[in-house]
Amino acid sequence: MSKSTRPITSVIEGIQTSDGAGVKLKRIIGSPELDTLDPFLLLDEFKNDDPKAYGSGFPPHPHRGFETVTYMLHGNFRHKDSVGNEGLLTDGSVQWMTAGRGVIHSEMPEQTEGLVWGFQLWINLPKKLKMVEPAYQDIPSDAIPEIVRDGTTVKVIAGKLGEQEGPAQTKIGALYLDIYLQGESDFVAPIPEGWNGFLYVYEGSVESGDGTTVGTGHLAVLGTEGEVRLTGGSGGTRTLLVAGEPINEPIARGGPFVMNTRGEVLQAFEDYQNGVFDKAVS
Repeated sequence: MSKSTRPITSVIEGIQTSDGAGVKLKRIIGSPELDTLDPFLLLDEFKNDDPKAYGSGFPPHPHRGFETVTYMLHGNFRHKDSVGNEGLLTDGSVQWMTAGRGVIHSEMPEQTEGLVWGFQLWINLPKKLKMVEPAYQDIPSDAIPEIVRDGTTVKVIAGKLGEQEGPAQTKIGALYLDIYLQGESDFVAPIPEGWNGFLYVYEGSVESGDGTTVGTGHLAVLGTEGEVRLTGGSGGTRTLLVAGEPINEPIARGGPFVMNTRGEVLQAFEDYQNGVFDKAVS
């Protein structure tokens, strides 16, 4: 008996905005159209070949209570933090950062010309993990496995697809795939029942098994039951498929801090202002 198709429940486009020191980007999750999609707090796409639009980068700023996942399609960004960690994001690489109890870091372009294109995803942490020790996973492009089959190429960044498991170690159940579909090729992926998920099409268009077509620059929110079934557009399609286990806890958000209560957010601001931010304990 074949499994049902996981439907698309809504399609959104997001908004153009800026962050850091004026870096122009598109915000899809975290926008007025889609505030959150538990456990996902934010999805940004940054794409620009004008150095004036990205040259000032993201100077030092704090985070607490969640994880950030930066996936670079093109370009070079250097990451540094307040305790001496440093890494370079290059074409196809990923940085999976657990901010936990607190990180102050910067992300700055390591180029003065050419295209910068990538995504940043914020993933919430449950209350029991919000104050864990900060941690980093710097994952080079050649460490990300690819599944190539019948006109489809899938990069498995996190989670499991068939027998292939992604290199990222996740704090909660999560799946992060980058999918390339040659013209009108098909793709099917099981996702655990009850998980929330989305497609973000960044080149071409894709048709879901429920008949919904999603174009470039649009995010499709998925239902919580059934398999994901996709057919690529005639010119080829590139899309992210991301899913995660919902946390189902209160969310208190204040700028770069995501906690469970307003009091915890205020404490994060106080710790940061008092210079004990990344030394705090739960």
